[in-house]
Amino acid sequence: MNTATLKNAPQPSATTPQLAVLGIGMMGLPMARRLLDAGLPLTAWNRARSQSERLLPAGARVADTAASAVEQADIVITLLTDGAAVEDVLFRQGVAGAMRPGSTLIDMSSIQPREARDHAARLAARGIHHLDAPVSGGTVGAEAGTLAIMVGGRQAPFEQALPVLNVLGRATHVGPSGAGQLAKLANQMIVGVTIGAVAEALLLCERGGADMAQVREAISGGFADSRILQVHGQRMIERDFTKRGAVSVQLKDMRNALSTASEVGFEAPITALFERLYADAAAHGLADLDHSALFVELASRNGMR
Repeated sequence: MNTATLKNAPQPSATTPQLAVLGIGMMGLPMARRLLDAGLPLTAWNRARSQSERLLPAGARVADTAASAVEQADIVITLLTDGAAVEDVLFRQGVAGAMRPGSTLIDMSSIQPREARDHAARLAARGIHHLDAPVSGGTVGAEAGTLAIMVGGRQAPFEQALPVLNVLGRATHVGPSGAGQLAKLANQMIVGVTIGAVAEALLLCERGGADMAQVREAISGGFADSRILQVHGQRMIERDFTKRGAVSVQLKDMRNALSTASEVGFEAPITALFERLYADAAAHGLADLDHSALFVELASRNGMR
């Protein structure tokens, strides 16, 4: 393995776990930095090596392949695009085969619950623990270490991994394998629907002649207040749709929620409606903007700038 590290990188104690982080993107980069700042030895891998190399000044080692990154790891954290990417990295690029029996895979990607259960079973056959642990809080939470972490899997590996998870945010064990992903789908359903409600309400006020910023201020602190109103509502007022959580990712999550609902025989008409709205937004060129850009789609439908 071709690796690099700084001479002044933190030296682990006998009980400090060796970490590997696979996927150094918008979320993976600040999360890996927090782990390094906490003194945890970490090897990073990303499809584009240049992404991982951004962690070299913080003391990370950089691996050329995903499999070589995990060979000495006690805990492997994956932060990948979707279930297909996780499947590829684990079982086609050799990560599952390179991990040591007794080590733990913490998949912090957002994938379908059935995919998480399948990965857990296949890793268990190799003697590897699996936790599905998607997060909420965006890049701001990743940088601040305040992420909400929803964890599915067995209790024992969760408790063993808790000191690492605590560096990143607040971790809650919500049930067996796949339950973490179910909780994340619930989170994304609420986020996606609430973004639409805030956007539609603010646009109605603007069309009727009210000042959107003052309306947001007026209803803050009441029953309609929420983090979505505060954060995404402000983005809408400022017309700031720089990507933090993309429309395309929100659409993926809504579709995953509908797929899971179908699997368990559950009707989700509100999520179905918003899946169509986000799909239209993506089709109209908004896919790579922040998911608060659903505001733009709703404004366009009403002939508003």
